[in-house]
Amino acid sequence: MTGTGVDAPGGIPGAAPGAGSLIWRYAGDWRGGLGSRAILLLQVAHPVVGAGVADHSDFLEDRWGRLLRTMESTFDFLGYRGEERGRREAARLREVHKDIKGVDAQGRRYHALNPEAYLWVHATLLHGMVHTQRLFGTPIPPARERALYDEWAELALALGITERHIPEDPAAFRDYFDTMVNERLEDNATVRLLIALDREPLPPPPRWPLPRLAWTGAMAPPAAVLRRAGIGFLPPVLRERFGLPWTAADEHGFRLFSRAMRTADRALADPLRLTPIAARALWRARRERRAAPQEVPARTV
Repeated sequence: MTGTGVDAPGGIPGAAPGAGSLIWRYAGDWRGGLGSRAILLLQVAHPVVGAGVADHSDFLEDRWGRLLRTMESTFDFLGYRGEERGRREAARLREVHKDIKGVDAQGRRYHALNPEAYLWVHATLLHGMVHTQRLFGTPIPPARERALYDEWAELALALGITERHIPEDPAAFRDYFDTMVNERLEDNATVRLLIALDREPLPPPPRWPLPRLAWTGAMAPPAAVLRRAGIGFLPPVLRERFGLPWTAADEHGFRLFSRAMRTADRALADPLRLTPIAARALWRARRERRAAPQEVPARTV
């Protein structure tokens, strides 16, 4: 184990999720995108994460590249392209974060493998999956939430997070999450930058063939929906801390939107709940299972 509280690469326990996992089901739900901006704010509001992004990320110079690389890393890490590839990506992430360190604007030293910060980023994955279903889908029953939590904890071990830093169960996780939100997260320069960028759509992707105005016009409505959904997804205390306007009318509108999403969920077949990468991965896993030779029970004499 290193001095950071994160395990050294050799002999890391844990595993990437597989085709039958709840993580594949819930992390692959496209409605998680409605809370994605809130999840990003939760992550960078941690002082270590915010400082690391400010000093070491190239997302301002290459926003599309950074977005696509992050998505590719996530698909690999969550095992949608096989467990071995998931393990390699977890190891790569540990290695990359070794060199992310420095001193922030307030003179505080930081390191990306600080166990509190490293766990916090992973914690937002679990929070995002559970909160997405609570708001926009079907709330996860306690027994299933415990199973999802156990998978998440196993994935934390694969990242190199030591067991002593992982909350014991979902109830302990909720206490931990609330404590982090109330006492540790801050309104920092990276939070301010992301909020400012969020007020307008992403620039056109590379090789966009039409005028920029066409892209901006087409993306303005979904960008507005994502912005309001992201603010609604945040804990109320953080909306206030970040100075994000949220009126009684906003809350009413968000509740109506959430209720409509939950109503629609009752009519959705499972494949329609999934992103294309998750749906393809599940389809491929089922096809491979069907093609695998079936074991014939040994005959008894």
